[in-house]
Amino acid sequence: MPTPIDQLAHAFAKLPGIGQKTALRLAFYVIRSEAAYAHELAQALLRVKEAMQLCSICLAPSPQSPCALCLDPRRDHERICVVEEPADVGAIERSGAYRGLYHILHGVLSPLDGIAPEDLRLGELLTRLRAGPVAEVILAMNPTVEGDATATYVAQLLRPFNCRLTRIASGIPLGAEVEYIDPQTLAVALNDRRAIA
Repeated sequence: MPTPIDQLAHAFAKLPGIGQKTALRLAFYVIRSEAAYAHELAQALLRVKEAMQLCSICLAPSPQSPCALCLDPRRDHERICVVEEPADVGAIERSGAYRGLYHILHGVLSPLDGIAPEDLRLGELLTRLRAGPVAEVILAMNPTVEGDATATYVAQLLRPFNCRLTRIASGIPLGAEVEYIDPQTLAVALNDRRAIA
């Protein structure tokens, strides 16, 4: 029977980017902390699960649906930037170079990990394109093998629609993730995006 510390470390290890050593370090940190901190952490975890939902339009985690970005009349509602994960939206917003809407796929194609097109939120993207005028779809996937494969697949899927398809420009290093790119580099990449052939 696993001990409570093993159970806590196992739970932390399920978080992305957290290995076994870091998970155990976090578990010991919680043990050394005041009981009030453990209670605060537990309550914050429960609150975020209860209060947050996916936006019915862009699929971003939000306390309301549709989210504030999708409801903002100052945004360009005819441009959709397709990203891999919710954190990518924050990175692009920090660049200040984009004023359109978003669509979050919640992943990328990865046959080795068993992630196929039906595992991504592509149906919702197609529904958005059928529903209203969309002038441009910007593909802002990470410049990785999986990101490139996903961008190519999405571009093929969207070709029948009467909209401009672009991909964010290079300038982002190969293998980097959009979430961690500095705002200036991201702004240049967005401003210099190019049409997909």
